[in-house]
This record gives sequence, C-alpha cells and structure tokens, in this order.
Amino acid sequence: MAIESVFPRANARFGAAAMVALLCAALAACSGSNQSAPQAAKAPVAPAKAASTSAKPATVAPNAADRLAAMSVDQLMDHAQKALKEDRLVAPAGDNAFEYYLAVLHKSPNNRAAQDALRETFPYGAQTVDQTINQGNYAEAQREIDLLAKADPTNYTLTILRSKLDAARKVATQQQQAKKAAALAQTATAAAAAAQKQQQEQIAAAALKQRQEQAATAAALRQQQEQQAAVAATARKAAVVKAPAQTENRNAQVVRQVPAKYPLQAARNGEQGWVDVAFTVNPDGSVSNAHVTDAEPRRVFDRAAIDAVSRWQFKPALINGRPTAVVVKRRIEFKLSGNG
Repeated sequence: MAIESVFPRANARFGAAAMVALLCAALAACSGSNQSAPQAAKAPVAPAKAASTSAKPATVAPNAADRLAAMSVDQLMDHAQKALKEDRLVAPAGDNAFEYYLAVLHKSPNNRAAQDALRETFPYGAQTVDQTINQGNYAEAQREIDLLAKADPTNYTLTILRSKLDAARKVATQQQQAKKAAALAQTATAAAAAAQKQQQEQIAAAALKQRQEQAATAAALRQQQEQQAAVAATARKAAVVKAPAQTENRNAQVVRQVPAKYPLQAARNGEQGWVDVAFTVNPDGSVSNAHVTDAEPRRVFDRAAIDAVSRWQFKPALINGRPTAVVVKRRIEFKLSGNG
C-alpha cells in the first residue's frame, strides 16, 4: 500500500527558493552588523530532493558533535547559511542548517536570527522528512523527525510525520512477511513435488523388478519343461532299442514345512491375504531362489512367506532315478485363524 505525501509538492521548488530568499533578507536585517547572520544568497533547490538525504540511516558522530561545540556563534551562523544555500536543511547528519541553528541556540539561547530561521524553515524541513519516508529510508526519517522536534517539539506536523512513518513501517513489514510466506509456500510445494516424484520412481522400480522376476520364473519353468521333455524323448527312444531299465520319476515332495509367521503389524490391522512364491528345490532337497510372483495385498506378507519357504525341506524330484533341481510354486495363505 503506497503512503501518500502529507505535504503538497506543487511549486515546492519556487516556494522554498522564495522562502530562503526572504529568510536571508530578514536575518540580515535582524542581525545588522552581526557577522553571524546569514547573508543573502542564491535560493536553494527544493529542500526535499532525493539527493539531500543519505541512502543509509545517519547519526551524528561524536566528532561532529565536538566540531559543532568548538565553533563560535558566528561560525555556526555562517555554516547554517551555507547549508541553506546548498539545500541541506536536515541532512546529512552533523552538517545541516537545523543542527547549526540549534547549536547557536545552545550557545546563545536568545539569538533571534537562529530562532527565526528555525521557525521559518521548519515546514521545508518537514517536506524533506516526508520525501525521506516515501523513499523508504525509515531510520533516516526518524533521525530527521527527532531533529525537527528539537526545534519545535509541539508542532502538529511532527504528529503527522510520525503517523506516516509508523504506517510506512507497518506496510514494509507486511510486505516482507508476505514475501517470506510466499517463499516458504514455494519451497513447500517444490518439496512436495520432489517427494511425489521420488515415490512414483520407487513404485515404478518395484513394478519393473517384479516383472523381471516373473519373467525369470517363466523362463526357468520353460527350461525345466524342455529338459523334462528331452529326457522323456530320450527314454522313449531307448525303450525301443532295449528293454526299459528300472527307473523312477517323481516330483519334489515336502518333508518339513515350516509355517509362516504372521506379521505383527498385519495382525494388528486385521489384514489377511496370500502370497504366491516360486522357488527351486535343489537335488539335495534344500530350497533356493525363493521369490514372490504375486500377492494380495502387495508387500504385506511377502517377507514372512519367503522366510518360511526358505526353511522347507523336500525329497528332491527324480528323473530317471536321478535327483534333479526343479522349480516349484506354492501359495501361502495368511488368515487370522491360522496360516499355512
């Protein structure tokens, strides 16, 4: 929200020029032969130029205060008049007309020329403060308001300036908070998008792995079937040539079936389901290469099923009386009343 100026800007340059010209003439008349009174000089440009204030907050340095204290009244009046000509009403700190006139009054409280100068230039100093606020230099504006208050502490213009400065600071604070909130929201949105992308990639990777395992199982089954078919064909050919020898063929037979442990979390959640597991029964009857080919629900009972199957023992499959590795598929069911 923009803070409107509390002072009119129309003809500010010409009003200030005329004011300073009249002020210089009045001071010269009041001081008579007093060299401390400001001499008539070229009128300054508008007192509220952007160049008349520092871009950063300024404070009166200790050496500046010492410098003012070391000057005589005449020197202070000369510096004050020069500051008026150069449009340095309230800034920079330690080198402006108001501070010089105030220093005069500190040394000579009844100095009429300094009193008149402060009174007559007060409105133009207020215009400078107004523009300093508009430029967003709030610390400098506060210093200038405090300086004006030393010259005329009860002037109602100070109340207006302070109100405007407070409002401008609040607007600036609100804008900063809004920018910060927007940045935080943007960061949160980006983080959520990254997390979602990562989750999608993990799901896709898991699906790919499952497809690869299913393809490997299917290939192993085909290879087994081809081997069995080849063995059978060889046996048939041998039977034609000679009498069949004593042979034995059988499928793998389980001799020790370890029950699957029901997952604790699934039991707490009341979940039931099943897992299809494919595995290889080796010639020694042990189990290897156990993996899940399908499950409902997914990834809830997989580990329990694989752990159980891996501990099973079999009588190996026999082909022509020889133990042979075969791939076996079993469905392991998980029910709250029991599992197997």
